[in-house]
Amino acid sequence: MSLQNTLQQHVKQAVNTLFNATLETVEFQATRKEFAGDITVVVFPMLRVVKGNPVQIGEAIGGFLVDNVAEVEGFNVVKGFLNLEIEASYFVNYFNTIKADKSFGFVDAKAENKAIMVEYSSPNTNKPLHLGHVRNNLLGFSVAEIIKASGKKVYKTQIINDRGIHICKSMLAWQRFGNNETPESTGLKGDKLVGNYYVKFDQEYKKEIEALKAEGKTEDDAKKEAPILVAAQQMLLKWEAGDKEVVALWETMNGWVYDGFNKTYKNLGVDFDKLYYESQTYLLGKEFIVEGLKTGVFFKKEDGSVWCDLTAEGLDEKIVLRSDGTAVYMTQDIGTAIQRVKDYPDVGGMVYTVGNEQEYHFQVLFLIIKKLGFDWAKNLFHLSYGMVDLPSGKMKSREGTVVDADDLIVEMATTAQTISEDLGKLDGYTDNEKQDLYKTIGLGALKYYILKVDPKKRILFDPKESIDFQGNTGPFIQYTYARIQSILRKADIDNAVTLDASDVSLHDKERELIKQLQLFPEVIQQAANQHSPALIANYTYDLVKAFNSFYQNVSILGADTQNEIVFRVQLSQSVANSIKNAFGLLGIAVPERM
Repeated sequence: MSLQNTLQQHVKQAVNTLFNATLETVEFQATRKEFAGDITVVVFPMLRVVKGNPVQIGEAIGGFLVDNVAEVEGFNVVKGFLNLEIEASYFVNYFNTIKADKSFGFVDAKAENKAIMVEYSSPNTNKPLHLGHVRNNLLGFSVAEIIKASGKKVYKTQIINDRGIHICKSMLAWQRFGNNETPESTGLKGDKLVGNYYVKFDQEYKKEIEALKAEGKTEDDAKKEAPILVAAQQMLLKWEAGDKEVVALWETMNGWVYDGFNKTYKNLGVDFDKLYYESQTYLLGKEFIVEGLKTGVFFKKEDGSVWCDLTAEGLDEKIVLRSDGTAVYMTQDIGTAIQRVKDYPDVGGMVYTVGNEQEYHFQVLFLIIKKLGFDWAKNLFHLSYGMVDLPSGKMKSREGTVVDADDLIVEMATTAQTISEDLGKLDGYTDNEKQDLYKTIGLGALKYYILKVDPKKRILFDPKESIDFQGNTGPFIQYTYARIQSILRKADIDNAVTLDASDVSLHDKERELIKQLQLFPEVIQQAANQHSPALIANYTYDLVKAFNSFYQNVSILGADTQNEIVFRVQLSQSVANSIKNAFGLLGIAVPERM
C-alpha cells in the first residue's frame, strides 16, 4: 500500500475518532518548500463535516497520526495545511522496492480494460507534411504511448485524405506541366514532388482568374469559370466514375506520396498499427443514416436532405445526407468510427488528434454516435490542439510557404551541430557518432519544445530557443541523462546490492529526489486521463532539476562511506531510468554520451 493510501485511511480514522464524523476523501498536496514536511493534508475541505478552527483540527489530526502511523515522525500546521514529516527509513525502504524496476511507473495492459484507438497525422496526399503535422504527430504518438503505459491496449491509426478536388489539382498540374517527371528522375521525395504541383496549380489558377477578370468577369465568376479548375472538377467526376486512366494516375501519384510520408514518419519516430483511406471510407455511414431515420435520430427535409436536430443540446441542425443522396464528411466520420469498432471489437474508445478549428465538428460527431445507441460514444475524445506559428508568420500550403517537416528535422540537427561544436565537448567521437548525436539532440529539442506546452495552447516555435543546454528544454534533460551515464560508468557499482534503512543516513537532497521519483506512476495516470504529454514533459524537468540540485550539493563518488556511494549511485541510476522512460513516452531518445 502506498504512503498516501495509508495516510488516507488513518486521517479518516482520526476524524472519526476525534470528531465523530465521516470523511469521504482526503486531499493531499506536496509540502511547500519553505515549510518542514514531506506531504501535506489539506484541512479546509474537512470543514464540511468537522466544525471548528482548521489549525486546531490540523493539530489534533497531526498528533493522532504521530501516535498511530509508524512512518509519521512529526508535523506542523500552517493555517489549514497539516504538513507531515515522514521517517527517513520509509524513503529508503520505498526506494529499495523500485530501484531494480526498469519499467517503474508503467502498468501492464489488463485484459478487462477496453482498448483505445488513437488517430493522428491524417494528411492529404497532395502535399508533404509540414510543421502543423509535426505537432499533430508528436501529440498523437505521445498520447498513445502514455495511454499504453497507463495500462490499456492501444491501436495507433490515421485516416489518409487521398481523394477529392485538392488531390485532382496536383494530378492535373502534373499532367499538364510535369513532362513525366518522377521522384527517381528528379531525386525529390515523392510527397515533395506532388506538393510542388499543388503549388503550380494555384499559380496557374490565379493567372487564369486575372485573365478572366481582364475580360470583364467578376472575381467570383472568374474563380468559378477558370478552365483549370473546371478541368480539375471534371477529373474528380472521372475518378468517382472509375475512369481507368485517371485512377491509374491517382494510384501512381499517391504511391509517390506514401513513400515520402513513410520516410518522414521514420525520421520523426512515429508509427501506426492501421491505416484507413478516405477513398475506401467515404461511402461508409449511409446505412446508419437510414437506420437513424427509422428510429427518429434523423429527419428528412422537403428537398430530401437528411438532418439531425441537436438544438435541444445547445447545438444546431446538422446535415448528414444531401438531397441528391450523397454523403457529407459527418456521414463518413460516423461510418468510419463504427467500422473501426467492427475491425477491432476490443476498442472501447477513441482519441482524435485534430486541430482546434474542428472542435464543433467533433462535438456533433460524438453526440450523433451517442444518439445512434453506441455505448462507446461516451469514450470518444477530441485531442484538440492549437496552431504552431513561426516568428516569420502563418503558413499556407497552396502558396508554398509552409515549413516542411523534413526540412525542419534537418534544420534542427544542423542547429544542434552548431551549438555542440561551439561547446566543444565531442572529442573522441567519430563523424557517424556526431551525426547521430546531432539528430538525437535536434529531434529531442523539437519534440520537447512542442510537447511541454498544453496541447490547447498556440505555440510560437523558435528552433534556436528550443536547442538550449540550460532551462526547460530537451537538450538540458538529455545532457543530465548523459551526465548520469558518465557517473555510472566511473562507479561500476553492483545495482543488486540492497542497503538496509539503518545503513543509510538520508540527505535532504536524496529525500527530495526519492519523493520526485515517487510521483512518476501518478503523473503517468494523470497524463493518460488528461491526454496531456505536457504533464510528462514538465515532470521530467522537475526530476532533472531535483537531480542537479542533488548533484551540486552531495558528493556521489567521493562520499565518506561505501554505503553512501552505493546508495547515491543507485539513486542516480533510478533517476536515469525514469528520465529515459518519461522521454520514451514523448518519443524522445536519450544519448549515453554528450
